[in-house]
Amino acid sequence: MAGRLLVLSNGHGEDLIALRVLQCLHQRHPELEIAVLPLVGEGSAYAPLEQAGALRRIGPRRSLPSGGFSNQSLRGLLADLWAGVLGLSWRQWRLVRRWGRSGDPVLAVGDLLPLLLAWASGAPYGFIGTPKSDYTWASGPGSPGVAALYHRCKGSEWDPWEWGLMARRRCRLVALRDRFTARGLRRHGVAALAPGNPMMDGLQADPLPAALEHQRRLLLLGGSRMPEALGNLRRLLGALEDWDPQAPLLLLAPCGSRPAPAEWEPLLRGLGFAPERIPDGTGAAAAWRRGPVQLLVGSGRFAAWAGWAELGLAAAGTATEQVAGLGIPALSLPGPGPQFKRGFAERQSRLLGGAVAVCRSPEQLRDRVGLLLRDGALRGQLGAIGRRRMGPAGGSDALARLLAERLLGRAG
Repeated sequence: MAGRLLVLSNGHGEDLIALRVLQCLHQRHPELEIAVLPLVGEGSAYAPLEQAGALRRIGPRRSLPSGGFSNQSLRGLLADLWAGVLGLSWRQWRLVRRWGRSGDPVLAVGDLLPLLLAWASGAPYGFIGTPKSDYTWASGPGSPGVAALYHRCKGSEWDPWEWGLMARRRCRLVALRDRFTARGLRRHGVAALAPGNPMMDGLQADPLPAALEHQRRLLLLGGSRMPEALGNLRRLLGALEDWDPQAPLLLLAPCGSRPAPAEWEPLLRGLGFAPERIPDGTGAAAAWRRGPVQLLVGSGRFAAWAGWAELGLAAAGTATEQVAGLGIPALSLPGPGPQFKRGFAERQSRLLGGAVAVCRSPEQLRDRVGLLLRDGALRGQLGAIGRRRMGPAGGSDALARLLAERLLGRAG
């Protein structure tokens, strides 16, 4: 029986998905030695489980200028090349090859890069495909353009070289984010499953404090990659600068370790906010006010706060999808990127069936915020679409059981 597992993930969202699955796997098999190699960034999401002794991060790691999105722009690609991405990838490839010689299995979480490395290891491998869904070309809103014709001809958003790697004998498990996408891959001979979406696990909200009950509540999501996150937050907050909410308005701004408090302060003061006392029971790190608008900042408060919101203002990837999966519609306002550009936002909107609507200007965002806050029935309709597209919680434990059985040769 395998006593070790190497996990490859290529992005912050992928790290979080892998983390939830590994938490469940560790609970089932605490004796298993788990090593993780974050292919993009430092893999800080793994730190709590590493500190608990459940896994260890290995190998070369580096935060790249594009944040892992060099495929979305020539500028991002050139910046990553200048930062040494080729040398980094070569060292990571060599480490995976050395691991593979032991015969211990590899789990890839993400898209082509980790899947290719897992195959190159020569060892048994599994794949959790996170970013691609056939919903992005098979349904609206909007048109995916030429990409729709290309994907329709293939019958899948995944490409032939990707499903070729998934169909190899050494690939013991292929898990996709939804049944619709898994069905498309099964037509190409891939034994794809959709046991549940780990992105919806661990999102139980805290009880809403009484002090917040009489305010309209918006969730503010700027993303996790700096410095883009600060630009996203400035754009979303600036869109509300000349808007009269007609009632007390609360902006909930959960974040990770970045932006740090010192980075929030000049942003908020420049937009006319002033610090104030933190409301009891919120767990916020800071509170700010501009007229009838109160803003709470809290590191690590996404799971606790997301369920409090009536509406999201989003320029993020994974977090936006999670909000939609909780039944909370959102509005996005794309920027210059490198991640949250118009193409990314429109693809995300199609993926979520319009539960997240892309706004083309600050004025349009303000108008739609007012409409959705007034129309509870519309919010409910959009929220129901988001829930269906993302699926229920429980996927992490189901995936941990399948990994134990198919990749590790253990009873689930």
